[in-house]
Amino acid sequence: MTIDHSATGRENDTGPLDLAGIGVGPFNLSLAAVLDGLPGVSARFFERKPVFSWHPGLMLPGSVLQTSFLKDLVTPLMPTSPHSFTNFLVAKKRFYDFASGRFGGVSRAEFSEYLAWAAERIASVEMGAQIEEVTLGKGGFHLRRADGEQVTARNLSLGTGMRPHVPASAAPHLGDRCFHASEFVLRAPRVAGRRVAVVGGGQTGAEIVLHLLGLGDGPAHVSWINRRPRFAPLEEGAFVDQVFTPAYVAAYRSLPAAAQRAETADLKLASDGLTPSTIEALYTELYRRTHLGDQPDSFALLPGRSMTRMMPGAAGFRLSLWAEAAAREEQLEADLVILATGAEPFVPACLDPIRERLEIDATGRLKLDETYRAAWDGPEGHNIFALNHGGASHGIVDPQLSLMAWRSGVIANTLVRRPQFDVSAGPSLVDWAGGQPGASAEMALRMAG
Repeated sequence: MTIDHSATGRENDTGPLDLAGIGVGPFNLSLAAVLDGLPGVSARFFERKPVFSWHPGLMLPGSVLQTSFLKDLVTPLMPTSPHSFTNFLVAKKRFYDFASGRFGGVSRAEFSEYLAWAAERIASVEMGAQIEEVTLGKGGFHLRRADGEQVTARNLSLGTGMRPHVPASAAPHLGDRCFHASEFVLRAPRVAGRRVAVVGGGQTGAEIVLHLLGLGDGPAHVSWINRRPRFAPLEEGAFVDQVFTPAYVAAYRSLPAAAQRAETADLKLASDGLTPSTIEALYTELYRRTHLGDQPDSFALLPGRSMTRMMPGAAGFRLSLWAEAAAREEQLEADLVILATGAEPFVPACLDPIRERLEIDATGRLKLDETYRAAWDGPEGHNIFALNHGGASHGIVDPQLSLMAWRSGVIANTLVRRPQFDVSAGPSLVDWAGGQPGASAEMALRMAG
């Protein structure tokens, strides 16, 4: 579908845009979908890539989304929106086939297709539009595009995502034989007969190990290095999922900073553990290799180890691992090293002209208020909304898809300065410490007092 942007009304000919979005991943795409068609709001969203893609380097066959498809770009906020996942299914003539499947989850490939479908439909989204520089001037933020176009906007929305986290010991060796897991599918490395080390014990590391062990012409040996003391499953269930709600975010924000940090650490496995299906498939393959096949020495699971050094070896790399429980150093040889070491927030280079005016913490995150506005010393009325920077301010839910539609509603309400969308928490099944107690809890607390 081709969109005539000149006829959409997204450009405000009488003055600056209300909002300019930099980067179009799921989060800014959600905001674009929520604002689409909202009267009196002018917005444009700029993405440097020529076509929409969502973690293409991690799009392994069979990978499944860990979030319900109902928590899409818009449904929790606008269930009748034309940009919902269910409308995507209808438009693609696959609604009944999908419903009949009773799938445990949506494949990442299909959800990525949905996101690309939405990005193509929303007129305010512009692909192949790289923002080179953002300065502050008359009318607000001045954005200079790579093609020379100048855009002025009163407010910004940063949706440039996170960047791969690369351990310092591995950084000097990045290349064809050592790279981040986010590039795995795109690089399609030659692994046949090689010794492969996967560093990182989360879901991404597990999926890559499972993929490598399932190849017909696979590696001679796969080592899986995990800093945690065990390969822990995802903490899930109905009560755990109550964390991914507006009520929990409100309770989290009311806690002191030390309590917030403790909460985040305690809930680590609610987002970073291994899914049951991946554990089962991986365990089954390891059992087969050990007891039913002739490959018992083709893998090594190494929990409780941290990679401390990485040096060139005779034919590849020599990795130094610190075994915490045993308090000793171990050595490992590998021809190929894949870094499943997560991602980290960052402030894009295009903001360098105003970087010194922003409050950025030691982890690279912008300091945010309740409505996702970044703290800075700029003029009032010119806000910078930061997506994927709220790990400290809003808790473990921030980088997840679960609340992206709700967050878009919070930002939209702030932008238009009225309660356009209902983003109230509503009744909660769990009365979180620090939150507003529900009626039953309030009665119990009164009786106890």
